[in-house]
Amino acid sequence: MPITPRERVLMSINHEQPDRVPIILGTSNTTSMKTLPYQRLKALTGIEAEEQYIYDWPELGTALPDEATLQRLHSDARGVLDRFPAWVYEKNKNRPAHTPFLDDWKGGAVEIQPGQWFPGIHPLREATTIDALEKFPWPDMNDPTRVAHVREQARKLHQETDYAVIGTPWLLFPFERAHAMQGMDVFLMNMGLYPDFAQALLEKIAFHCKILMGHFLEEAGPNLDIIKIGDDLGTQNSLMISPRMYRKILKPIHADFIQHIKQRTKAKIFFHTDGDVFDLIPDFIEIGVDILNPIQTSAGKMSDIAELKKRFGDKLTFCGAVDTHHHLPFGTPASVAAEVRRVIEILSPGGGYMLAPVHTIMTEVPPENILAMVDAVLE
Repeated sequence: MPITPRERVLMSINHEQPDRVPIILGTSNTTSMKTLPYQRLKALTGIEAEEQYIYDWPELGTALPDEATLQRLHSDARGVLDRFPAWVYEKNKNRPAHTPFLDDWKGGAVEIQPGQWFPGIHPLREATTIDALEKFPWPDMNDPTRVAHVREQARKLHQETDYAVIGTPWLLFPFERAHAMQGMDVFLMNMGLYPDFAQALLEKIAFHCKILMGHFLEEAGPNLDIIKIGDDLGTQNSLMISPRMYRKILKPIHADFIQHIKQRTKAKIFFHTDGDVFDLIPDFIEIGVDILNPIQTSAGKMSDIAELKKRFGDKLTFCGAVDTHHHLPFGTPASVAAEVRRVIEILSPGGGYMLAPVHTIMTEVPPENILAMVDAVLE
C-alpha cells in the first residue's frame, strides 16, 4: 500500500527511509516562489488560478501557489500561516499608490522600482537605550484577527488531506526583527557598542513573539506536524556574529523560544537560517532544532553536504540544498536534474532529508528548471 505524503515526511524526519525524498514547496516564504516564476510556471503547465500572495502581502512578492500547482510540484506538505492584524490590511489597502507599506511593528517596505519592495523603514534606528524601548508602542500580539482562521484551516488540512501540515507564523524570531526595527547595520553595531541595549531589544521582541506563537499553537491544536521558525545568521562565507556572541546573547533566547514551543506542541521544530552557519549546527541541535533549512550549498562550509551528513545526519533532518544561486536560475533542466540527483544521493540515505530550493525561487528561475527539480525526485 503506498505511503501518504504525511507519512513520507514523518518517516524522513524520524530518519527512516521513505519511498522517495519528500518535497517541500509552497508552504512559506522560504519554500515558495516569487510572482513571476509562478506565473510562468502556470503558463507552461496550463494551470489557470488566481494570483494570491503569502500572508496576503503583495509587497513581499511571494506567491501562494494554488492547489493544482502544488500537486504538479508533488509537494508533500501544506502550510498554515498567520496574518497581520486586520487593521494593517485595511490601512495599507487605502494608502496612496507607491507609498511605503507599514506593518504592526511600525516598520515597513519602500518601493525601490515599480513593483519591487525592500525593507527600508526602521522605527528604532536611533535607539540605544532601555528607556527608548520602554516608550516604544509595541504591537498587540493578542489581536484575534491574526489567528482567527488557523483552527479551521489546520483541522481541515490534517483531517481531510494526507499532506504534512507546517505552521508558519511570519518572521517570529528576534534577530531578524531587530534588523527590521533598527536596520541590519545599526543593530549589528549596537550588539558590539551597546550589548545591554541589544540584548534587551532581543528579549523584548521575543516576549511579544512568544505571545503570538502561543495563540497560534493554541488555535492549531494537535493538527501540526511541523512548526517553522527562523533567524538568518549567516553570510556567503561566515556568520553575521561570532559564535561567542551568538552563544552569549542570542542562543539563550532561541533556546527559551524553542522550549516555549515544545511545551505546547509535539510538532517538529523547522529552523530556517541562511548562509554559512556550519559552526553553529551543534548549538542548534543542543537547543532542540529538528529540521535545518535551507542548507545554502553556495555558502562556505555548507557546500560540503557530505560532511554535513556525516557529522550531523543522525541528529538533524536537512531541508533544502537545491542551489538557487547558480543551478536553478542559470542551469539547464538537465543540469538541474543532475544536481538534484547528486544532493539526494548524498543526503537521503537513511532518511533525514527533504528536498526544497535554497529559499524562495527568484524571478530569474525558468519554469522548466522548477519542473526539472521536482521531476528528478520522482525518477
